[in-house]
Amino acid sequence: MPNITAPKIPEGDKVDFDDIHRKRQEKDLSELQSLIEAHFIQRKKEEEELIALVNRIEKRRTERAEQQRVRADKEKERQARLAEEKERRELEEQRKKQDEDAKKKKALTNMTHQYGGIQQKGEGRKGAKKQTEREKKKKILADRRKPINIDHLSEDKLKEKASELWQWMMQLEGEKFDLGEKLKKQKYDITQLLARVKDHQSAKGRGKAKVGGRLR
Repeated sequence: MPNITAPKIPEGDKVDFDDIHRKRQEKDLSELQSLIEAHFIQRKKEEEELIALVNRIEKRRTERAEQQRVRADKEKERQARLAEEKERRELEEQRKKQDEDAKKKKALTNMTHQYGGIQQKGEGRKGAKKQTEREKKKKILADRRKPINIDHLSEDKLKEKASELWQWMMQLEGEKFDLGEKLKKQKYDITQLLARVKDHQSAKGRGKAKVGGRLR
């Protein structure tokens, strides 16, 4: 606030105190209006900065959500490609196994013709049994690979269907992992049992050798 000096009273004239008071009020009012205008200008500037900050935050949030959506879509596509590749490999392995089984069956059939009718019948029953097992496997795979009719589904239903297939695939992966671990354990148990049997037979053989030496 500027220093207020006392008004100079002209000599020989009559002092108009009302005019002095009025001018003083006008000056105070002018200064107050200046302060109010400066306050509102500063407040408007702060509001504009706040709005700009909120807009930047919202824009960043939208960009982050879009990035997450893109990453999720890419991950779904990758998992779908992995599932398709896995299914293709399984079908290829199944086809190769069927070809090998067919070749083995043909070779065995040729051998049975050489070794007589009885052996031929036995091999024929064995081949029929293998064929039955393959047919069962084909039926199981066909039941699992049911066609998916999605032409009539809306976008929301498609998302639900994709999520359902994703959960089902994760369940199959979990079952596969559990079966793999179970197979490993069974192989380990068999190895341990074979080792015990071998050790037992070796110890038994050493015992017989000692008894034979004493008898001689």
